[in-house]
Amino acid sequence: MHIPSVQDQVSAQEWQLRVDLAACYRLVAAYGWSDLIFTHISARLPGDDHHFLINPYGMLFDEVTASSLIKVDQQCNKLMDSPFPVNPAGFVIHSAVHAVREDAQCVLHTHTRAGVAVSAQACGLLPISQQATLVLSSLGYHDYEGIALRDEEKPRLQADLGSANHLMLRNHGLLTVARSIPDAFLLMYNFESACQIQVTAQPGGELVQVDPRIIDGVGAAVRVQAGGSGGFGGALAWPALLRKLDRQDSSYRN
Repeated sequence: MHIPSVQDQVSAQEWQLRVDLAACYRLVAAYGWSDLIFTHISARLPGDDHHFLINPYGMLFDEVTASSLIKVDQQCNKLMDSPFPVNPAGFVIHSAVHAVREDAQCVLHTHTRAGVAVSAQACGLLPISQQATLVLSSLGYHDYEGIALRDEEKPRLQADLGSANHLMLRNHGLLTVARSIPDAFLLMYNFESACQIQVTAQPGGELVQVDPRIIDGVGAAVRVQAGGSGGFGGALAWPALLRKLDRQDSSYRN
């Protein structure tokens, strides 16, 4: 499907966000985290209006391009023409986060089998891997309330997320929040890996858990790094990930 370029209709800053967000969609597809058309990644645009970009509802993640992304406001009004709708459930979750988290440039949500499996376990994410220690230092839980179509759920979701960078949506999936698209992707990479490790390890017998003092130390180190210029490290991996995408298919840049 051909989508005309909007590069000459937006600022250079918005265009770069569009390219990075489209790349994130392609990477999520490449790593097997997509759920047909039914999850979302959003990126907040500069300014005080809390406008953000989200995927066109009906396109597979490996079809998303910079120009196909839809710009919406906090009332789900499309701010540029698009032949595609916006998924109401996706809008509720992402608009709720963008409304209260000034640091949430990117919100990434998945429905992977491992993520949903762990979200359905009463124990939640267990401290049994290095990846889990990175997540547990900033993790919230939100109980399942059905498909997220109701605005009345937003305050509870916002409260459960608080200042955390990871949110486990019970019986539903995973969500990460970060100041940049690369960081949100890296956080999800660790979150998803921790869940995969957990469901793989559980049938094998008694699990060895990481000492809580180590988790506290990891959390302190992550907060120091994130508070500086290093973010969560996504910027280090992002150029290589883009090179990988460009070798395979650079059409996300269109």
